[in-house]
Amino acid sequence: MAYIFLDESGDLGFKKSSSKWFLFTIAIMSDARALERIVKKVWRSLKKKHKRLGELHASREKDITRKRMLKQISEVDDIKVLCVILNKQKVYVDLQNQKNYLYNYTANIILDRLHNKEMLKLKEPINLFIDRKDTKKRLRENFIRYLTDSMKKRRDGSFTIELHSSHENKSLQAVDFISWAIFRKYEQGDYEFYEIIKNKIVDERLLFP
Repeated sequence: MAYIFLDESGDLGFKKSSSKWFLFTIAIMSDARALERIVKKVWRSLKKKHKRLGELHASREKDITRKRMLKQISEVDDIKVLCVILNKQKVYVDLQNQKNYLYNYTANIILDRLHNKEMLKLKEPINLFIDRKDTKKRLRENFIRYLTDSMKKRRDGSFTIELHSSHENKSLQAVDFISWAIFRKYEQGDYEFYEIIKNKIVDERLLFP
């Protein structure tokens, strides 16, 4: 059984206030609880006053917490990280208003990379966990259908998608830190956090370079 956790960073807006980049990050592993154990360990190390929100978010934490989380993730034996980074400044104007298409297209590319890199065993069952975020129900259902169809075309093994909130799925909180570190490299030109986790990144694909 392969467990895949998917998170995103940035946005698909094209205003001046929007991010310059948008990316999908996935972490794949055979131990479904490895990342959960790390999040719980980091959580226990925090002082009480920092636990009020009930979950860890990379964008809200202090650098010491970010580094502690990424360092422990980098020591997990079987974790593999793939990411697809969309350079929004190079997206064609006629596609800028087709956010659904861009979202699905970018997610499909990362699944395609996963397949091409031959990281999944033949007919190995896959559980894909996605952060529910605030996506509208119709868009969410369309996204799930799109990914399911895409995976069925690529392989014969069973494939399931589960939408969880990061509050209920601590592994998604860990992937949020990975995605944030990669995003910061592109958006801010800051490699400090990326360097901690880069030994686990097996594929980093830039779209519209």
